[in-house]
Amino acid sequence: MLTGVLPSMKITKEETFGRVLAVRPFDTESEAIELADSTPYGLVAYAFTRDLSRSWRLIEKIEAGSVAINTTSVVAPGLALGGFKMSGLGRENGQEGFAEHLETKSAVFRI
Repeated sequence: MLTGVLPSMKITKEETFGRVLAVRPFDTESEAIELADSTPYGLVAYAFTRDLSRSWRLIEKIEAGSVAINTTSVVAPGLALGGFKMSGLGRENGQEGFAEHLETKSAVFRI
């Protein structure tokens, strides 16, 4: 866990894969959303709150392919996994991931 993280630090500018938690303080919900969306990446976001209304606002406003509320688990067979912005295009898993492996063919004929 890294505390005292500043916007100028490399950890806030790159998509880090690994077991690291960068902690950045904020005062308001709007500021938290702004901090989360200030990166060019958007694979997964995590939030912890007891406020169900706030949970839905965060899910709606944070620019990430997955948003986990009160958990660190975002992978399940039925859930699509993929990012927004520079975190990639397309999805794995779920109906969306399955559809990417199909080729649609149209046929028109008259009997």
